[in-house]
Amino acid sequence: MFTKLGVPELLIILVIVVLLFGPGRLGKIAGELGSGIRNFREGIGEGKDNEESQEEEAKEEE
Repeated sequence: MFTKLGVPELLIILVIVVLLFGPGRLGKIAGELGSGIRNFREGIGEGKDNEESQEEEAKEEE
């Protein structure tokens, strides 16, 4: 039913997005999205560090 999006379809979508939001606001949205992804990755890294430290403490208590 659905096919893969090709280059022409992606260009049409890009033009529509630029017309709706404008180039200035589009840059701001991209920057916010990038910082959100960065914060998400840092949060995941902190979660893994906490798990490792809890596992080490549990081993030391035994």
